[in-house]
Amino acid sequence: MTLPMTQPMRTETPVWRVLLGYVRPFRLALLGGGMISLVTSATGLALPLVVRALLGGLGSRHAITGLLVLMSLLVIANAALGAVGSYLLERTAESVVLRARRDLVTRLLHLRVAEVDRAEPGDLMSRVTADTTLLRSVTTQSLVSLVTSVITLVATVTLMALLDPLLLGVTVVVLGLSQVVVRLVVPRIARAAGQAQESVGVLGANLERALGALRTVKASGAEERERDRLDGAAQAAWRGGVRAAKWQAIAGNIGGLAIQLAFIVVLGLGGARVISGAIDVGTLVAFLLYLYYLIPPMRDLVNAFGEYQLGAVAVRRIREVTGLPAEPVGRLPARAPGERPAATVAFDDVRFRYRPELPEVHDGVTFTVPPRGMTAFVGPSGAGKTTVFALIERFYDADAGQVLVDGRAVDDWPLAELRDQIGYVEQDAPVLSGTLRENLIFGAPDTDDVELHDILRATRLDTMIDRLPDGVDTAVGHRGVTLSGGERQRVAIARALLRRPRLLLLDEVTSQLDAVNEAALRETIAEAATRTTVLVVAHRLSTVTMADRIVVMADGRVRAVGSHAELLAADTLYAELAATQFISNGA
Repeated sequence: MTLPMTQPMRTETPVWRVLLGYVRPFRLALLGGGMISLVTSATGLALPLVVRALLGGLGSRHAITGLLVLMSLLVIANAALGAVGSYLLERTAESVVLRARRDLVTRLLHLRVAEVDRAEPGDLMSRVTADTTLLRSVTTQSLVSLVTSVITLVATVTLMALLDPLLLGVTVVVLGLSQVVVRLVVPRIARAAGQAQESVGVLGANLERALGALRTVKASGAEERERDRLDGAAQAAWRGGVRAAKWQAIAGNIGGLAIQLAFIVVLGLGGARVISGAIDVGTLVAFLLYLYYLIPPMRDLVNAFGEYQLGAVAVRRIREVTGLPAEPVGRLPARAPGERPAATVAFDDVRFRYRPELPEVHDGVTFTVPPRGMTAFVGPSGAGKTTVFALIERFYDADAGQVLVDGRAVDDWPLAELRDQIGYVEQDAPVLSGTLRENLIFGAPDTDDVELHDILRATRLDTMIDRLPDGVDTAVGHRGVTLSGGERQRVAIARALLRRPRLLLLDEVTSQLDAVNEAALRETIAEAATRTTVLVVAHRLSTVTMADRIVVMADGRVRAVGSHAELLAADTLYAELAATQFISNGA
């Protein structure tokens, strides 16, 4: 899946500059690792010269002993420095991945709700996990290896030129032809890697889809169909990965093949030059050793280009997320102890649609809610009741008109401060993985045990908790799977009440409660309404009739406002809804 972009890719910062931005905080560690790599290469480059001297001094036993000791020291130093440099570079690469993941997670959590609604959660998760992992290789390969390999290559070629320019010329011709082929292969690596990463995102989205509705999948006997869907995405990712691996293998082995061909040519031509006396055997052996020393930097250069292409794919997918509109990051204001005054709410000719191509959900909605008391919103499905809450919370912004809290447009409130005034219970009452306590104090982490116990008693959760093995510290499982629907609703309500909100938004909060718990919860809501402003979307007549005022919505407009008795007499739609609910409630 490709997320919508805020601007065309061609106008954005080049990938290499983005990568430099990721590594900039770790530039000293990266520089240190690069320097150690260069020193490691230098010790390796010294070995052929020692071998040449060793072959030239075969007649002197003392000279051979000293050269053998020097060679041994160079080998040991090369191995030790290589290990240290490799560790330092890999540690830096992991730090780059960590920073990228932190930045991306922060961005995801602050995305506008509308943007998240258009995306697939599984695909977003793959960008945090799989795509950021690619930055590990590109950090070391594309940046460090590129620099160190070029320097090592230049140094090696220089030493080869000093040994025999003619043999170097032959070598350069053979290797140059191989690089032409490599340049044709590299773009294919990029295309294959891009397809593989897109397929990984699709796989994550489909897996999240299946696991998020696993009970429905099983109840529908759809395991095989979902497996086929996931298998198709996995195979697409496999095919992209295999294609990328194929072209990388071809590119890497072209370099190795070129070195072997150069070795054969140099060995034949060099042997002839030894016979003619143009060079000695030691020079030929040293040149051949340098020829093989070209393999690591050339291989690293090819890999660097390949890793750069993979990194470019990862950067593009990460930037698709970071380019999405996000909410402003703000700090929660310090909250004074004790109760807070109730808020007022008003909608003034509000118009809104979720997407430009969709019909309006609100078509001139206007109403006013005074402080304290309970206001119920009723109406047929799709009338825009839940959207009222979404606009108050600024999950979405109105297209026209104003949404006001305390007479102040919600657009003018600092977002963190606005949401600090509100307690919100969603229709499906989500519960997060973790303990019951973590869920209850999720919106008010400083809650003490006394306040927690009071809320538990008010929401009838205390008796349930007494039955749990670890009480309030019992784990609730993924999405609260160990709790019933009614228990999840009560947990969500308790969580909202612990925030001591000035405005309490309740969306279908009694839909999964039995009669006893519903009656108890109505008492809790009624008590909360004496000190705060409560807005509730309700379908049960028992909830509606206890409201101080009722807002009837239909076709994206406010049709009528009044008490239960007033609306029964004055509004036919409300009378119809009430009659239907009387029947459904057995009255």
